Amino acid sequence: MTSTFLPDKRTGPDLGPPHPSAAERARGRRRRRTLHWLTAVGFQLPALALFGVLVLLPILFALYAAFFRWGGFGMPSDYVGADNFTRLFKDPVFLGDLWRCLVLVVLSLVIQLPFALAMAVLLNQKIRGRAVYRMLFFAPYVLSEAITGVLFGMIFAPDDGLADQILGKVGLDGVGGEWFADPSTVMATLFLVMTWKYFGFHMMLYLAGLQSIPRELTEAAIVDGAGPWQRFRSVTLPLLAPTLRISVFLSVIGAIQLFDLVWVVTQGGPDHHSETMAVTMFQYGFKRYQVGYASAISVVMFGISLVFALAYQRFVLRRDLEGATTTMRGDAK
Repeated sequence: MTSTFLPDKRTGPDLGPPHPSAAERARGRRRRRTLHWLTAVGFQLPALALFGVLVLLPILFALYAAFFRWGGFGMPSDYVGADNFTRLFKDPVFLGDLWRCLVLVVLSLVIQLPFALAMAVLLNQKIRGRAVYRMLFFAPYVLSEAITGVLFGMIFAPDDGLADQILGKVGLDGVGGEWFADPSTVMATLFLVMTWKYFGFHMMLYLAGLQSIPRELTEAAIVDGAGPWQRFRSVTLPLLAPTLRISVFLSVIGAIQLFDLVWVVTQGGPDHHSETMAVTMFQYGFKRYQVGYASAISVVMFGISLVFALAYQRFVLRRDLEGATTTMRGDAK
């Protein structure tokens, strides 16, 4: 007697676990996105906490203190409304600060940055010892502003300074004089020191930009018969434009916030002729103990920098920033 084993109709072939439904897949994607977001927040939270404590809170407190007559001790209590700001824009010293800031910005854009660009183009050529020249020109930027100020204070010291001695050796005794003590020469001398200190930084920016330009484009321009000036104008300058825009932005912001170099060299003298907004703020806040008024100056400085940065980003850096932002999404399906 034989028996036949028939398959149990109640069980089918082994097809594995059931496929998740569309709702389950959507919930899984939401969980992954939430996990990614929490991970990003966890990594950024320490930096955000430091930024909030060291940057945002001082800014907000300065804005609050600007509406008080306050000496810096205890909490502000003598509310004066917008009187500090009204006084600010009637103060000839502060109005002079705005004018001097504009002068430094224009001189930087017209003299300092073109000089840095010319040196970068020169040192991008195959010349002997160019690595040494790059190091020498960049070295002043490595020095602190305090050291630079003390150094040039000795160089431009009246009568016995190195600058006057050199001019005397070549028969130009009448050219020298009270470089930082004369109102007619203090800003020009200060700008000379600024150029020596900062042009190397911009030169290195331009060098990095020049070395990122494909050599094939320059070689193609040479084949087409373009001269050095035509190659610079039609090939180098357009491709270097993003670097130039960043350099201009940093130069303008630096001129607005200039403090330490001026303070070490002249402390704003003689008779406020070299003062900047930051120096005036320091004078009122830490020398005269008018912290409410100094806070108003800091708020105006912050406002000028913020408006310039937003406008510059909107109208100048817009093309450079397009496509530079990324978003984090859960791409798994």
